[in-house]
Amino acid sequence: METQSSPKALTKLKSSCRSTELVICCTSLLVMILLLFHLRTSFNSSYSYSRTSSASRAFLIKWKGLAIDSSSGSAQDHSKNTEALISKLRDSVTFLPLKDLRVVETAMLGHTWFISSMNDTHEENEAEHLYFPSEASKGRLLCMKGRNKEDGTKNSYAFGWPESLPESATLLKGLTFVSDTYYDYKNLWHGLTAMAPFVSWSIKNGCVRPNRWLLFHWGELRDQMGSWLYHLMQANFGEVEIVGFEGGANGPYCFEKAAVMRHNEGSMGKARKLQVFDLLRCKARGFCSINPAGKGQEFNKKGQPIIRLTLLMRRGSRSFKNATAVTEIFAKECAMVDGCVLKVVQSEDLSFCDQVKVMTGTDVVASPHGAQLTNMLFMDRNSSVMEFFPKGWLELAGVGQYAHHWMADQSGMRHRGAWWDPLVQEECPTPHNDLECFKFYKNGQVGHNETYFAEWARSILNQVRISKLEQATRSRSNLGACVC
Repeated sequence: METQSSPKALTKLKSSCRSTELVICCTSLLVMILLLFHLRTSFNSSYSYSRTSSASRAFLIKWKGLAIDSSSGSAQDHSKNTEALISKLRDSVTFLPLKDLRVVETAMLGHTWFISSMNDTHEENEAEHLYFPSEASKGRLLCMKGRNKEDGTKNSYAFGWPESLPESATLLKGLTFVSDTYYDYKNLWHGLTAMAPFVSWSIKNGCVRPNRWLLFHWGELRDQMGSWLYHLMQANFGEVEIVGFEGGANGPYCFEKAAVMRHNEGSMGKARKLQVFDLLRCKARGFCSINPAGKGQEFNKKGQPIIRLTLLMRRGSRSFKNATAVTEIFAKECAMVDGCVLKVVQSEDLSFCDQVKVMTGTDVVASPHGAQLTNMLFMDRNSSVMEFFPKGWLELAGVGQYAHHWMADQSGMRHRGAWWDPLVQEECPTPHNDLECFKFYKNGQVGHNETYFAEWARSILNQVRISKLEQATRSRSNLGACVC
């Protein structure tokens, strides 16, 4: 028996088919829209160091599966569409110059030239910084390529989502500390101010340690720290691995997690700096097996407090012209104070741990202006600093000559003033050019004034003696375990 379909039934069947196709089409479109939206937003991790983007991969697989299930018979098409989308996102990763010459005039201020397309994260009392992945980076990782050591514009950076990194990228697991400094990593003072914000960030994030360091100066790759700075970071963080990209390939390299500092101490508050320097002092002493217990409460047989005065000398530029005469002045004044002990050391002859040991046992340090004074970090809080400058510095050096005044304040020391060798007669061959004249005087030697030095030393030693007598009646509260 033959069955004939009526026109009305046929029309209804066709309409039903079209409705089914429309539902499948709309469902597929919705899934693809959700997938695209998620690739842009779901990789946002919280600012916390511990969060990762592992959930992003699970989400991708989940939605990819839903896309397959939404329409039987079209799984292959959906898979191809998903892979095509990821491929396009991967191809869209754009590398930009690491050093942006458009903001060269404000390289040290505000919007810096290093990774210029990202604004800093600002938190109270903390140094400005960037973190990847984060909400600010839209969940993207930081990628870099190039290893040029002379031109930062030839190195580059980009941002990419974890699932769509460039095909040739090497993903470096764990946490990377990325530093860019306007100065360098070999000078003690400049190196310390570049590393201090990483120590602060680590404290804030549960004393986390980096897997590696990536160092730049003006966007130019650096593969070394100075020995002093290296050992200080080793004391605080453990093994220090500095990435040099020695493998021969220019990258790109992408970092699973990265903390970026590009303003040195920047807007770090004083309380945070004190905490950072306290930790570094504590860690350095532990690293060098130095136990400061009992220091500050030492008395001689007459009941007078022991005052340890250290002349921290340097050779060459900004050394004393007559170191012997200066030593005799301080030795004479120290001998007149019951309990005073004088030590004279040459900073260049001391290992890192030697410097920590000498300064741990110092109550008053007297030294010419120079990087060696950064060792004041290892003295106890409220210890004293006396500083000496060559001629021409007071008139021409600008605010930079107060670096150790600032450090003393930030590390809890007492900067007891400075002596500038007087510029009695103009000797600069280009007296109307301040910059050239400063260069002329910058590395000169430091003279001395016997009367002034003697009276100054006498005054400081007396103040320290009184302070130590007062301390003897109070318990010491800063010798506990390191905070990390």
